[in-house]
Amino acid sequence: MTFEWSAIWAAWPDLMAGSWMTIQITLLGLVGGTIIGALSGVVVTYVPVPVTRRTLAWSVVVLAAAVALLRLAAWLDAGPLAGVPDAAWWALRLAVLALLAWRFLSWIPLVLSFLSQVYILVIRGTPIVVQVMFIYFALPLLVNLRIDGFTAATVTLMINSGAYIAEIVRAGLQSVPKGLYEAGQAMGLPFHKILARIIGPVALRRMIPTMGNQCIISLKDSSLFIVIGVAELTRQGQEIIAGNFRAVEIWGAVAVIYLIMTGCIALALKYIEHRTRIV
Repeated sequence: MTFEWSAIWAAWPDLMAGSWMTIQITLLGLVGGTIIGALSGVVVTYVPVPVTRRTLAWSVVVLAAAVALLRLAAWLDAGPLAGVPDAAWWALRLAVLALLAWRFLSWIPLVLSFLSQVYILVIRGTPIVVQVMFIYFALPLLVNLRIDGFTAATVTLMINSGAYIAEIVRAGLQSVPKGLYEAGQAMGLPFHKILARIIGPVALRRMIPTMGNQCIISLKDSSLFIVIGVAELTRQGQEIIAGNFRAVEIWGAVAVIYLIMTGCIALALKYIEHRTRIV
């Protein structure tokens, strides 16, 4: 069997289209995942709530109460309050939510920390293929909303990378000596300024290698979205091979393109590490 370069050149436009789709999904997924992970990591680090049997039991009780309230609201909306205008009904709902938030204001950080830990536990404990299949096939049945493949892939990558980035952020923040936080408090700085000006820059330098590794992993994980038919690089390679049967040439080209993209991430990571290193 001979290696035919012409098969690669003929398929090059389709491969580039798939590469661009892969880059789009990865960039959007990582941006969203970084936001989710940063917020979750900060909350989990500074509002510790152990996930124990007691907290799980309380969460089940609260969830059951929330479901009961939602059913009561639906019954009132369809029955005794059916004649109330929608604007007034929604204003009443928002007022009740605002009252509950004000009454249990001190519980909000604890609830967010607990939910963040459960989110991290669930996402890290399930394969990304199962996650994207659930979002693409099962979620539309639950919320009656059709999701296209690109959106499902991007949202899945956001959620998946966010869980891992949250642990990266938590590890980076916990690696900073407590003396820096205490020094910020002694200077009278509020928490957000201590985090942004003292702890954050130090922790960020320590998170760069693992964050770069997560970027590479997310880029390669985008190939798994072939299961929902997203026209990313791997899917394009599969379709090209179905037409010309040149598996060696096409899969070789696909591997080289992935290697180039991950190599660019690695070089950018080395540059950032060099620019931010502490002399």
